[in-house]
Amino acid sequence: MTTETTTESTTRTPGGGTPGTGPGTTNGPRADTSSAPPVPGRDHRPPRAARLSRRDGLVLFVLCAAQFMVALDFSVLNVALPVLGRDLGMSRSALQWAITAFALPSGGFLLLFGRVGDLFGRRRLFLAGLALFGAASLLATFAWDPASFLAGRALQGLGAAAIVPTGMSLLTTTFPEGPARDRALGISGTLLSLGFTIGMVAGGVLTDVLGWRSTMGLLSLFALIVLPLAPGLLPVSRPHGSGDVAGAGVPDRPRLDIPGAVTVTGGLLALIYALSTAADRGFGGADVVTTLVAGVLLLGAFVRIESRAAAPLVSLTMLRRRTVAWGNLGGLVTFSMMSTVVFVLTLYLQETLGLSAFETGLVFGAQGVLSAVAGMYASKVIGRFGARRTLVGSLAGQGLFVAGMLLLGAHTSSVWIAAAGVSLASMCHLGAIISYGLTVTSGVPDEEQGLATGLVTSTQQVGITVGIPLLGVLATTSDDLLSGVHTVLALDAVIVLAAAVLVAAGLGRHGTAARTR
Repeated sequence: MTTETTTESTTRTPGGGTPGTGPGTTNGPRADTSSAPPVPGRDHRPPRAARLSRRDGLVLFVLCAAQFMVALDFSVLNVALPVLGRDLGMSRSALQWAITAFALPSGGFLLLFGRVGDLFGRRRLFLAGLALFGAASLLATFAWDPASFLAGRALQGLGAAAIVPTGMSLLTTTFPEGPARDRALGISGTLLSLGFTIGMVAGGVLTDVLGWRSTMGLLSLFALIVLPLAPGLLPVSRPHGSGDVAGAGVPDRPRLDIPGAVTVTGGLLALIYALSTAADRGFGGADVVTTLVAGVLLLGAFVRIESRAAAPLVSLTMLRRRTVAWGNLGGLVTFSMMSTVVFVLTLYLQETLGLSAFETGLVFGAQGVLSAVAGMYASKVIGRFGARRTLVGSLAGQGLFVAGMLLLGAHTSSVWIAAAGVSLASMCHLGAIISYGLTVTSGVPDEEQGLATGLVTSTQQVGITVGIPLLGVLATTSDDLLSGVHTVLALDAVIVLAAAVLVAAGLGRHGTAARTR
């Protein structure tokens, strides 16, 4: 029997080994004995951070720049929406589609594209996603009416759905488990957080100085910088075969689970549409109820199909891994609850305290600076305490700092409480982002890394989408905004703290092998 393997699984990596065979993985013999349990009484110092070669640094730059570009797209347009609406003749109710048109394909196709990358080549799909994203950004930049603009946004989302899972799987297969991957994911997670925060600040500045079109032009510029560098740096991958055909010694073609792809993509599209629309109009609309029910039914059908498929899109065995199940729960909670905090604080700062959009952006700018500091030290913290403990501790810290913001009042001095609270909560949030990614992908074979990272990024997208409609509406529909904000923050803190307890219990003492060595 012959099989084909990806070149990612044989690429030399910073740790001197190969992904899938180095310390801390489940594939192949271990290269050292550092995985043995600590001996009481000995000094077990955390390993020094791995040094990256020049080429590895360039690979990391390309992958992180692409992720940063996508994160920037989530927020850079928000401040520009009123100006954009007046220029293109879009009504206030139609403006939500500027966000939803991107969110639908970017979230709906993540799992599918993650698996397609596994089967047919991650580098190829990553480059195609970059090219599509850049072209779509140019279309949105020069849009002449609402239809052309929304088409550009939808194509941006489709490109992002190809970039994110393939970029993450290229990262996790290039850098082996241990200090090298911890450092790479720490940098990636920091830039992800910074991209969202910088987008909020840059969106206001660019719109005031150059107009709303410059926000889309910035994204096309990023794509034009990254795309020429990527082909010469990223490893080439070949499809994974699953055996020979009728014993003839000819590798069969990789198979894609079409029924699973249709149901999971349709289910995610319906779910994201329902939740995005509910954030603007509430859950009472017929279209919201219909698509919400359809999404649940399609995802239920997807689970049933995967349990019977010969080559499933998502292995239920993988979903039954404690690290995958509980790690993704932690990721879902940290993303959904933090996006809710940012949303209600934006309303509070502008409507209760009377800050301008630019001043509000500066408050979140402080959040971005402290998140960058957290990213610098995240790999060291994970190396010292392990990914499981870091995830649980980060969730607990995020919940406690959100609870501290219940001290917010109607006086202007509360801006300092808001800035400190959201910044410290975001530092813990970043630790949760990095550690949940490590928890979910640890021990996963290279040929399934696209699937694992697809789950990670799907959790991220769904988390960002669900938090605001589920909790944010309590603030927007309250007669007293400050009281509504307090209600949201209290529920937010309780949910995050409860998740910390559940994840700790679910993973258990030895629930993850993601402790770095």
